[in-house]
Amino acid sequence: MRYVYDFAEGSKENKELLGGKGAGLAEMTRLGLHVPPGFTVTTEACRAFMKDGTLPEGLWAQVSAAMARLEQATGRRLGGGGGIPLLVSVRSGAKFSMPGMMDTVLDLGINELVAKEIAEWAGSDRVAWDIYRRFTQMFGKVVLGAPGEAFEQFLAELRSRRGVEYDSELTADDLREATSRFNELIEATTGKSVPQEPMDQLRAAVEAVFSSWGNRRARDYRHIHGISEDLGTACNVQMMVFGDLGSDSGSGVAFTRDPSSGDATPYGDYLPDAQGEDVVAGIRNTLTLDQLSQLHPEIHAELLTVMKRLEADYRDMCDIEFTVEKEVLWILQTRVGKRTARAAVQLAIDMADEELIDRAEAVRRVDPASLEQLQRPRIDEQAKIEPLAVGVAASPGAAVGSVVFDADRAVELAGHGSRVILVRHETTPDDIHGMAAAQGILTSRGGKTSHAAVVARGMGKPAVTGAAKLEVDEAKGELKVGSTVVIEGDLLTIDGTSGAVYVGEVPLVDPVPAPELERLLSWADEFRALGVRANADTPNDAIRARAAGAEGIGLARTEHMFMGERLGIVQRIILSEDAADRSTALDALRRLQTEDFEGLLEAMDGLPVIVRLLDPPLHEFLPSRFELEQERRERAERGEAPDESLARLEVAVGRWEEHNPMLGLRGVRLGLIVPELYRIQVGAALEALRLRRQAGGDPRLEIMVPLVSTAEELRRVRDMIGEERTALFPDGEVDIPVGTMIELPRAALLAGDIARVADFFSFGTNDLTQTTYGLSRDDAERSFLPFFLEEGIYPNNPFQTIDEEGVGRLVEIGTLEGKAANPGLVVGLCGEHGGDPASIALCHRIGLDYVSCSPPRIPVARLAAAQAALGGSMASAST
Repeated sequence: MRYVYDFAEGSKENKELLGGKGAGLAEMTRLGLHVPPGFTVTTEACRAFMKDGTLPEGLWAQVSAAMARLEQATGRRLGGGGGIPLLVSVRSGAKFSMPGMMDTVLDLGINELVAKEIAEWAGSDRVAWDIYRRFTQMFGKVVLGAPGEAFEQFLAELRSRRGVEYDSELTADDLREATSRFNELIEATTGKSVPQEPMDQLRAAVEAVFSSWGNRRARDYRHIHGISEDLGTACNVQMMVFGDLGSDSGSGVAFTRDPSSGDATPYGDYLPDAQGEDVVAGIRNTLTLDQLSQLHPEIHAELLTVMKRLEADYRDMCDIEFTVEKEVLWILQTRVGKRTARAAVQLAIDMADEELIDRAEAVRRVDPASLEQLQRPRIDEQAKIEPLAVGVAASPGAAVGSVVFDADRAVELAGHGSRVILVRHETTPDDIHGMAAAQGILTSRGGKTSHAAVVARGMGKPAVTGAAKLEVDEAKGELKVGSTVVIEGDLLTIDGTSGAVYVGEVPLVDPVPAPELERLLSWADEFRALGVRANADTPNDAIRARAAGAEGIGLARTEHMFMGERLGIVQRIILSEDAADRSTALDALRRLQTEDFEGLLEAMDGLPVIVRLLDPPLHEFLPSRFELEQERRERAERGEAPDESLARLEVAVGRWEEHNPMLGLRGVRLGLIVPELYRIQVGAALEALRLRRQAGGDPRLEIMVPLVSTAEELRRVRDMIGEERTALFPDGEVDIPVGTMIELPRAALLAGDIARVADFFSFGTNDLTQTTYGLSRDDAERSFLPFFLEEGIYPNNPFQTIDEEGVGRLVEIGTLEGKAANPGLVVGLCGEHGGDPASIALCHRIGLDYVSCSPPRIPVARLAAAQAALGGSMASAST
């Protein structure tokens, strides 16, 4: 099998085989850009390595041949021996961008002999020993497993002894000392030494890159972003070019457009006299591209030409890494750039207007799940609060949380429900789990393209980077600005839109609607086949949902209307032994419910409103028997006379008590046992319908019966609804569709029988998942589910994305058999899955008529439904 391809042998279409980085290098080579030559070891080789634990047979012969071709193409020789020595970078690159999550080794091929030749070529001992120091440090950590903090600690001590701030200020002798000390640290901590033979270095580095596919940070990143564990990474071997040769050299990262806002202006960082790792590490503050134009106008102009060329070729915003070596521009990498939700929408709209892409592709370009970022609050501009510090506005949005200085601590506190802000000098790939757990990220170092900025934008997290006034002491767990000290647990507010950092909790306001988003969603509506309705229980929710584009209410949960002040009324209906008292309570509840339903029908005038009859476990309406017993004992201890009403209530509650309320007297069962509850709800809904019609409205009421498992249950409640309708509309001038929620496996399996009695089905996938798996969602998420997900026992959280093999199969059976038995049956889905893009795609494939979700997720559902019709999203690698 062929495992190695030169950069000249592929294109951007080969991401599956060459990985995103390798495909980008191949594409740039094909376009004739000034790319350092090299070759890619494929993802197939990585998968074979992961399976067998060793490089596949024949691979190393292919690598050796590729290295010989590289030496011939460059006129340089790995290991030196005359002329300019060849050094290479060894970088990972999976199909989907995973910035910094896997390992890289730079400057490979150096040893003491090569260091002397580099010194002669560069005219600087310092350059040679800086390269040697960097390689030894990186190889020791990445390949041999030496503790990276030991290297950093020594460098910090060395800088302190020399009285300098940056590594770039250390002398050649300092760097020679560091290299020697690093070798001692490596041998002391690992029992191994850095190989002197370059091909031995290369083999070990390739194996380390492949192994890094399975490291913790890479696994965490894939879990967070839904990337398959089976893809593997490619490994790219590329000629090194050097940005640390003096003032005429440097390194940078650039985006063809602004990845935070989507504005059509180049965006990036440049660091003179530096290698690329210095730019993303955030150790030194960078220059802007405008400042690069002042330093090197010809290089800047050439870079802009390259950026335009790549954007036209990819028809998307590109992320580019480049190096200037002695006034020569080299392009090291390109990929479709990660962007915020706001930028993704703006880019899609602008590029469609520019005719780079069509409207269908614009719709596919935006990750539906990312639209929830646009619902985030922002800082109240009227607050008039002075910021503690101002840094780089790296990723928009506001976040409030308790300060933590450690990624593991962030995960721990977030797991207990705390909101946290992760504060670091600069994040590293090892912080990925803490970044995912945090509300926002704050760093004292780094620019617009630092690790923290890029990863935060990809996650949709607010981030402020490079807040240089912050003195962060991670070991002590504090940050200082002047005399102000903030310790772990103190509240901070960060504004990733302006870069401001505030002590305490700053008032936030709702986000401003984006006209660009509604324009994109209007395009989405032209393509989607699925309807999108809202789960809404109040008129305010209904108004919000309609403004967001909902086409009706797919689920109004009436049990949510019974809490608070109304709870006592419901308890009287269930527990009262006095017929007159119960009748009074029923009348009161009917009046309140009429107002509820009238408000919903008015907000959704002309659109369907599905009212689900009562469906809580009964115990949610009743007082606790334990609390009643406790009150009775306390009265006795105080010497008070027994309260007969309390005793009667305790007996009544005991009569209704259940061992497993989730699977007990709820839904249609409660309606058949306590029919008065369902009758007053139906009567109230019909009365609201009548009032809205009298007011000149166009109310479209539908009634849903919950937790049905047999056709006979639905038939009896349907008869009850018919009696109430005849009582209020004796002439039969009103047609009220009656349907059921399919939330039990039996109902899905016998959907044909039930459909003959129903006008519509709505799959309640929250309960259907619970009853299919035989578990309680609350208990599972609190106990074993996180472990099951971490260990890969469950591939996904079944309460977030529909389990296609089990629950999805039941939905498919219920839909197909239901529609076969009743061709006019309307089928929807109203669980939380109704706002999940992957679940929406399944609903489209099965042939449902609509999905229903919470109001904030209406835009998500509209876009996801369109993408399902268009054949999927193109945004997974870029947002």
